Amino acid sequence: MKKIILPIAIISVLFSCSGVGNSDELSTDLINNPNSASASNVDKDKLPFFEFVEEVVDFGTITQGEVVSTNFKFKNVGKSDLIISSAQGSCGCTVPEWPKEPIKPGEEGKIAVTFNSSGKQGKQNKTITIVANTNPNTKVIALKGDVLVPKGKENEPATE
Repeated sequence: MKKIILPIAIISVLFSCSGVGNSDELSTDLINNPNSASASNVDKDKLPFFEFVEEVVDFGTITQGEVVSTNFKFKNVGKSDLIISSAQGSCGCTVPEWPKEPIKPGEEGKIAVTFNSSGKQGKQNKTITIVANTNPNTKVIALKGDVLVPKGKENEPATE
């Protein structure tokens, strides 16, 4: 009997973790926190809350191949510690870095974002999705601008 149970358990685990589903979906798993925004018995008024100085930053016009960086500054205007579990750019060219430590009520933090314009051209609008213990548990900020192609490279295909 034990010889049958182990293989069945292993097969069950493999199929349950197969990743079936839409690969474009962003995981919104919340961190294990009693103040989590998904908890049904939590007073939503006591949760942390982002207040960004700017939610959209325009980097202006740059030449293809340039790398630009900016900081999205925010303040926790909620009533409990703000914990960011992840931040993900809409493509590999947009890389965010976020604070790993809790941001206490009234404290400030920043999300540093770097955009690499190699292979890009024209108007760009890149988003960064932040998952935190807020309600709602996701916040989207954006980086936009225009990428000019250097003379002589106009006919090269752009990548997205």
